[in-house]
Amino acid sequence: MTKDLTSTLFDLFAALLEYPSAATIEQAGQLLEQLTPLSIESAEALEKFVRRLDQLSLEKMRELYTITFDMQPVCYPYVGYQLFGESYKRGAFMAQLNEAYHACGYSAGQELPDHLAVILRFLGLDSTNRAGEFSQALLASGLTPALEKMLKVFNEGSENPYAELLVALQFFLVPTPEKELTHA
Repeated sequence: MTKDLTSTLFDLFAALLEYPSAATIEQAGQLLEQLTPLSIESAEALEKFVRRLDQLSLEKMRELYTITFDMQPVCYPYVGYQLFGESYKRGAFMAQLNEAYHACGYSAGQELPDHLAVILRFLGLDSTNRAGEFSQALLASGLTPALEKMLKVFNEGSENPYAELLVALQFFLVPTPEKELTHA
């Protein structure tokens, strides 16, 4: 199965929302190159992310990732946590995700099923999956409100490059008339 452009974009966003590796800068560049013709707003935010990240060593990128997503609970990259906190509703949400993943032959691997990168990779499986009722509900009622909540922790003009990455993802996910024509 070959991936369509949107699937590739979901995978690249997911890669950038995982613990940084030696390939992170290259992946960010690939995402920027492919995203630019599709969404000016998303590409502008991503370009800021790339410029800021490009100034950091891999060690500093990893430190920044840890500070941003692991040490500030309000910015944990877990959609269920953002929506429900540590409650039984999060557990039910993760069970739903696992069921949907299993039905598609997808696995969260060693990560929790509600991790932002895991969900993005799931949504990037193929266009049929993305168009499905569960995936559409996951986007509208899960991913979008979780991103909004995550972005609230960054103040205006934040120097944290991950704020720009989340803004770029938000612009990518929010449908605009221009994008609907491009992806129809």
